[in-house]
Amino acid sequence: MNRESNIHTYIFAVIMVVSVASVLSFTSESLKDLQNSNIKKEKMQNILSSVGINVSRDESESLYGDYIREELSLKSDGSVDDQVNAFNINLALEVKKDKDIQRFPLYIANVENQKFYVIPLRGAGLWAEIWGYIALKEDINTIKGVSFDHKSETAGLGAEITEDWFIDSFNDEKIKDSDGNFVGVYLTKTNNDPGNYDKMDNEIDAISGATITGDGVSDMIIERIENYLPYFNSLNNE
Repeated sequence: MNRESNIHTYIFAVIMVVSVASVLSFTSESLKDLQNSNIKKEKMQNILSSVGINVSRDESESLYGDYIREELSLKSDGSVDDQVNAFNINLALEVKKDKDIQRFPLYIANVENQKFYVIPLRGAGLWAEIWGYIALKEDINTIKGVSFDHKSETAGLGAEITEDWFIDSFNDEKIKDSDGNFVGVYLTKTNNDPGNYDKMDNEIDAISGATITGDGVSDMIIERIENYLPYFNSLNNE
C-alpha cells in the first residue's frame, strides 16, 4: 500500500485510536476496584473526622466499625428502610429525586460513651457541588464537628471551607434557637462574634470574598438536616 496515500493515513489513524482506546479501557477496568476501595475509605475517613476521629484514609476502614455503631436509611417520614444499605447511598444521585422517595443515610457513632448523629450533606457552591458531613451531639442541637469538601471552589476563597480554622469554628454551635426551633447555622458577614465565642447565635463568621460558597454551606446544612427532623422528633417522643 502506498504510504503516501490518504487511505494509508486513515487506516493508521483508526488503528491508533482503537489501540489507545483499548489501553485506556483496560487500565480503567484494572484500576476500578482500587478506585472504589479508595472512595469507600475516604468516605469512612470523613465520617470519622466529623466526630473527632482523625485518621488516614488507609486507617479508616479498620477503625470505622469501632466508632460507627449504626447505619440507618431513613424515609421522609422518619421511619427506617431496612431494605436499603445506608452506606451505599449515592447522595449525588439521591438528592435529585423527589423527597418523598429519597432515602436519607444517618450514621450513629459512639465515641468515649457519647452518642453522635452524623448527617451527610450535599449542596451547591459558586462553581459546582460542595458536600460534607455534620455530626450532632445526643441533644440533637449541638454540633460536634463537620467536614467539608468541594469540586472546584476558588483557591483562597471558597476552597477555604476545607481548612481546619473554618471547620473548627462550627464546634459546639447550636442548630436550634433559644425557643428550641430548628434554624440551622448561617455564615454571615454581619456576624457580631467573629471569634465564634457565642455558641448560641446560630452564626459563623463568613469567609471573606466567598459569599456564594458560604451561602451554599448554610443552605445545604439547613436543607439536609430538615429531612431528618421527623426521625429526631420520634426519638424525643419515645
